[in-house]
Amino acid sequence: MQVVLKCYIKISKLFKKRGAANEEWGGSMKILVTGAAGYIGSILTPLLLQEKHEVIALDNLMYNQETPLSNCCHYPGFEPIFGSTTNTELLKELIKKVDCIIPLAALVGLDACNNDPVAATATNLEAINLILRLRSKSQIIIYPNSNSGYGIGQEGIYCTEKTPLKPLTLYGRTKVEAEKAVMSDGNAITFRLGTVAGVSPRIRLDLMVNEFVLRALTDRCVTLYGAHFKRNFVHVRDVAKAFIHGINNFDKMNGEVYNVGLNDINMSKLELCQEIQKQIPNFYFHEAPMGEDPDKRNYIVSNAKLEKAGFKATITLSETIAELIKGLRLIRPRQYKNA
Repeated sequence: MQVVLKCYIKISKLFKKRGAANEEWGGSMKILVTGAAGYIGSILTPLLLQEKHEVIALDNLMYNQETPLSNCCHYPGFEPIFGSTTNTELLKELIKKVDCIIPLAALVGLDACNNDPVAATATNLEAINLILRLRSKSQIIIYPNSNSGYGIGQEGIYCTEKTPLKPLTLYGRTKVEAEKAVMSDGNAITFRLGTVAGVSPRIRLDLMVNEFVLRALTDRCVTLYGAHFKRNFVHVRDVAKAFIHGINNFDKMNGEVYNVGLNDINMSKLELCQEIQKQIPNFYFHEAPMGEDPDKRNYIVSNAKLEKAGFKATITLSETIAELIKGLRLIRPRQYKNA
């Protein structure tokens, strides 16, 4: 209670100090978003600005994504910064200015991390530890982890926030270690995201739903390895809205971990393909008789805790697939893979 009270007093003083300069903008909070031009960040950043927050958007544009945040430039509270979360001096200066940190910057996925394990560890774990060293304990953090930390779940049993974490990949391990560090440091929330899907200004095509819809549209077929392995899915806009909910309800949610996904979209790769086929009838898929998927994650997840905290993901898988069918007409696919 004392920590929360001190945090409230600190933030109140910051708001008063900004005074008339912020009165016209009405900025509720100043927020540092790292990886702001990425898949989630390019959806979250404009939402934060629409909520009248000020946003420092840090990104190294490693995938040459030059325009995802261009629609934010008309907001007076938007400050884009080109740079890396591994740059200690830059991070030090930026963290001094903010009330809240949302560290989205990461090398995401099995392939991206395996291709450059040194960079993966530096970005996914060491940069988070650096943020924790530089921040004041009164500055809040909302940290994005992944459901991948659950590894292989028990058949028919939902993974909850109390389920032991057993990551199978370097990506999963770095994110789990970073989550432990963040939650141990305090004044933080962690969101464990389901497999994210849907269209974003910086779309990713190496995510399962997005990739399978692309395959259905272009190749008309997909070969499944581990066809009955299950995942939980969530739309990228629901993820962004969960972060907004976390900010608006931080005092109630502080110190807790929450799964973020749709309870009715715990499904296998085979079931996912069947859903896609409903909208792309000439899509063919089959299970490979030999071979295996190097990503052996297989789990179902409960999102009841977050729903009890007042947020429920609402965008259905059917809506997501329909959106992707339209959105994928607008891009050149090779530009939008992380690995």
